[in-house]
Amino acid sequence: PVDVNAAGAEELSLLPGIGPTVAHAIVDDRAVHGPYRRAEDLDRVRGIGPATVARLRPFVAVRAAGAYAAR
Repeated sequence: PVDVNAAGAEELSLLPGIGPTVAHAIVDDRAVHGPYRRAEDLDRVRGIGPATVARLRPFVAVRAAGAYAAR
């Protein structure tokens, strides 16, 4: 699975239903609002709704927000 809190736009764009524009929107949203806590939080990104989240769920992972503090 792709960790949506660590992946760059290039890797995210390989996910089903996510092209380069939405991949960059995910990275930008993460930079502004912080890490995602669960896959469903991806729906805060313009262009991603509940159907896309459901399609992505098997392909994404979301590490706990605290996992990034040590970096």
